[in-house]
Amino acid sequence: MKVISVRFYLTQSGHEPVLDWLKALTREDRRAVGQDIKTVEIGWPLGMPVVRKLDKGLWEVRSHLAGGKIARVLFTVVGGQMVLLHAFIKKSQKTPTNDLELAKSRRNDVLEDKRSQQ
Repeated sequence: MKVISVRFYLTQSGHEPVLDWLKALTREDRRAVGQDIKTVEIGWPLGMPVVRKLDKGLWEVRSHLAGGKIARVLFTVVGGQMVLLHAFIKKSQKTPTNDLELAKSRRNDVLEDKRSQQ
C-alpha cells in the first residue's frame, strides 16, 4: 500500500522534465529508477541508501544504473504527494550546484503554488 503518491513537476510551458528524462533512459535504467521511486512511495519516510535529504523539503532518490552509472531524482513532498522535480545522471561525487539550484527553484514553485490553493 502506498504511503504517498507520485506526480511530476509541471513547468509553466506544460512540460514534465523528469518524465522526459525517464523516457530518454534505456528500458533497464527506467525500470531501476522506477523501482526505487516505488520503494519511496511504499516506505516513506526513508533514509539511506535509497533516499538522502539535501535541503529543507528536498530529497534525492539514489539509483544505480547499468554500466556503473548513478542517477538521482530530486523531489519534495507536499500534501501527501512526492513531486519529482529534477533528475540527472551523476558524474561527480558531489551533487552539481546547478542541478541542486534548479531543484530548489522548482521546490519553491511547488510550495508557493500549494499555498495559493489553500
